[in-house]
Amino acid sequence: MADLRIDLAGIKSPNPFWLASAPPTNSGYQVQRAFEAGWGGAVWKTLGDPILNVSSRFAAVSFNGQRVAGFNNIELITDRPLEVNLQEIYETKKRFPHHAIIASLMVEPKQEKWHEIVKRVEDVGVDGLELNFGCPHGMAERGMGSASGQVPELVEKQTYWVKEASKTPVIVKLTPNITDITATAEAATRGGADAVSMINTINSLAGVDLDTWNTVPHVAGKGAHGGYCGPAVKPIALNMVAECARNPLINVPISGIGGISNWQDAAEFILMGAMGVQVCTAAMHHGFSIVEDMIDGLNNYLDDKGIASVMDLVGRSVSRYSNWGDLDLNYKIVAEINNDVCINCNKCHIACEDTSHQCIDLYSEDGRPILKVREEDCVGCNLCSIVCPVDGAITMVERKSSIPPMTWNERQTLISSLSK
Repeated sequence: MADLRIDLAGIKSPNPFWLASAPPTNSGYQVQRAFEAGWGGAVWKTLGDPILNVSSRFAAVSFNGQRVAGFNNIELITDRPLEVNLQEIYETKKRFPHHAIIASLMVEPKQEKWHEIVKRVEDVGVDGLELNFGCPHGMAERGMGSASGQVPELVEKQTYWVKEASKTPVIVKLTPNITDITATAEAATRGGADAVSMINTINSLAGVDLDTWNTVPHVAGKGAHGGYCGPAVKPIALNMVAECARNPLINVPISGIGGISNWQDAAEFILMGAMGVQVCTAAMHHGFSIVEDMIDGLNNYLDDKGIASVMDLVGRSVSRYSNWGDLDLNYKIVAEINNDVCINCNKCHIACEDTSHQCIDLYSEDGRPILKVREEDCVGCNLCSIVCPVDGAITMVERKSSIPPMTWNERQTLISSLSK
């Protein structure tokens, strides 16, 4: 059995699965239940000056029969007194000394405010701090959350202020509501961050009720933008983690967040550079017990790969992630259709004929419908294999090229040199 223990910037945890700062970590009762279920750590729901929340708060986007493909919320940080949260953190850490408890913090961008709250939360024994520079609604209108997180100078300055006062590792949680997340990740690194976490929620509106014309959710007939998370945001989050992991100026560990619903998602984030992962929506959808399958699945995967420790998996795919200009223009794959498996739904033919490269022919052979790819016209776009509902019916296969590899950047360099 593989070793799932991690050490993220000095924060030790029995496994890489943490609960993200969100409703599931709102109280000591919940966090203790989570630890009993097997979660390795928890980032406490964001602490600061208690606020007033509204009702209702959540909305979900379902797609093609899948419930909660995306999740939207307009909930803010904790509405419970700081003293109550601190007491529960103290009691939880005392009961679970080997699990990671990280305090998520959000205050006004003032040095004295950060120094004050850092001292108070570290006094109760947290293992680390996470600075919430990501929340896109409610708090942002007050100059906090993503309002700070979208400004690299503020990210750097506030990280520095926290590091002045902190004794425990500092994680900076980044907003995805920005053109280039590496700009703020670099700023956090310059400010002295021990790690970064990403992504926080994406600005969103879940929908509009076509009967009442109210937004979803709404509060007495009024709506507001909220934060979007869940499986739908995973590709966005994975890209941002990868961009930061391959950036040499961001030389700190990454805690990956965004649409992680199972062990496979977690393994992808770890391969792309995350040292651990944080989960919210999946726990809200299915309960704390989902971590059992995550732990078992990751353990079995590592054993199958012959990898002794999850820490040995971190970043193994980063070197394979590049820019478009570095891709081989002469690499060739084509689609192959297995007509013994094909159910003749013709989705591949329709998709290729209407929206791709018209390279799948449909004809009859001994009275039997047959689909065949004209390889000379196939560009290897993958569309046919994507829309095919039957595993194994369409395979993308590599074809040897007689032309040597050449990237766009190499081509441009060659053209430039020949023109001189």
